Amino acid sequence: MTPLPIPEPRVSGYTKTTEQPLYWAMYGPEGAPRLLVLHGGPGAHHDYMLPQLLALADTYELLFYDQRGGGRSKTDDRAPITYRTHVDDLKNLIVEFDLSPLSIIGYSWGGLLALLYAIEAARDRAIEYPRRLFLIDPAPVTRKLRDQFEHEMSRRSQTIDLIEQRGELQRSGLRESDPDAYRQRLFELGVAGYFADPRQARDLTPFRVTGRVQQSVWESLGDYDLLPDLGMVRTPTVIVHGRQDPIPMISSEAAAEQLGAKFHVIENAGHVPYVEQPEALWAIARPFLAKTDALIAMQ
Repeated sequence: MTPLPIPEPRVSGYTKTTEQPLYWAMYGPEGAPRLLVLHGGPGAHHDYMLPQLLALADTYELLFYDQRGGGRSKTDDRAPITYRTHVDDLKNLIVEFDLSPLSIIGYSWGGLLALLYAIEAARDRAIEYPRRLFLIDPAPVTRKLRDQFEHEMSRRSQTIDLIEQRGELQRSGLRESDPDAYRQRLFELGVAGYFADPRQARDLTPFRVTGRVQQSVWESLGDYDLLPDLGMVRTPTVIVHGRQDPIPMISSEAAAEQLGAKFHVIENAGHVPYVEQPEALWAIARPFLAKTDALIAMQ
């Protein structure tokens, strides 16, 4: 199946103030309230969140960017990219685009990056403090929970059904007869474990992860645990988590408790609710954004 088409951004370019130029793209009406969207990974790129996230572009101006080391922000510099790299890039981008008041939507690793940034902003008031956070299935907030996630993903990828489907694909001859269809099907099988219904993987825009970036970022976090520091972050926050997400739900629950955030479970969804249950996701996001629009306007 052909992935859904992605419209061209209203405007795009490369950052000028980050250590390495980062590709960015803007969607939605100019002058509308702006939302900064942080994609997952690390080492991936923003467009696998499209076109679904553009549902919010009817009301908001959405700023996406490819984090350093992935997508159109790849670099030949072999120096390790760390979580510190990403936080510093984010700080510079926020200043360059004058993202005040700052509103962040963070997905998966992007949700964890938003929390890392928010912790730093809580410590240093010279940094733009986020006025609101909307986190979609954020990455595990401790190393222990990440280990549990990796174990679960390994288990899901080795089910008899998926092994048989991969074997059928290799024997099908599709690789020679239709290479594009073969690559699409291979991608779908590769991400099936993230979904409550693996058939919905066909609606996720394909992406690639730069392995060395992913590895170096996670290694830089070491035996991390964000929970003790999240109590410093006090800004309107919503966390949503798919019921069948391979990331342990306790991760998002514990983060929400520390943040004093609203926590919502989306039924019949795994790690990609914007593909699996978009109506349920937007039914949570839109009222939160509308309410906080009004609060921000009064400040």
